[in-house]
Amino acid sequence: MKEKNIILAARVLSMVFTPFYLSLVGLIALFTFSYLSLMPWAYKLTVLILVYLFTILIPTLLIHFYRNYNGWTLIELGKKERRVVPYLLSIVSYFVCYYVMHRFNIPHFMSNILMAALIIQILCALINVWWKISTHTAAIGGVTGALQAFAVIFGFNPIGWTCLVLILAGMVGTSRMILRQHSLRQVCYGFMLGLIVAYGVILGL
Repeated sequence: MKEKNIILAARVLSMVFTPFYLSLVGLIALFTFSYLSLMPWAYKLTVLILVYLFTILIPTLLIHFYRNYNGWTLIELGKKERRVVPYLLSIVSYFVCYYVMHRFNIPHFMSNILMAALIIQILCALINVWWKISTHTAAIGGVTGALQAFAVIFGFNPIGWTCLVLILAGMVGTSRMILRQHSLRQVCYGFMLGLIVAYGVILGL
């Protein structure tokens, strides 16, 4: 019974902290800690809805339909050779969102977050051709990197938020190993990839 509860908790964590939330969390942080917090709520809500649609809802639904069409479970979809199409679906969704944001002249701080998430997705897809890497921890690594970059840009102390994100990263990484989707190396490398890419892209390095 205890083992079943642990597996259930791991599945819930994996579902809640999907690889797609990086852009949305980054924008919420930007609207909280930067001068963009002065923007009208209607504008901020519109941007958040746009990003939610193209980076979370649409890719999640497309991947769900793809998995059901092939009759695979979530565990079966996690095999390296079956992750190519989900990667492509999410990359196209992110690219469309970036294009729409660019067309509407949305400030570059916002589009940089999306660009970081897009690059992380592309790198994970390329690495996946040879070796399976954790996109879940790459995403939360991206949140960590974005948080550090914003701390440099806007001059606030990120220690409290960093501690919270690192705890969540540990929980997400552990859940992926409990579900036997990734090894410790795959989890750690995914986190480092996301952290380095997000930090570099947002700071313009």
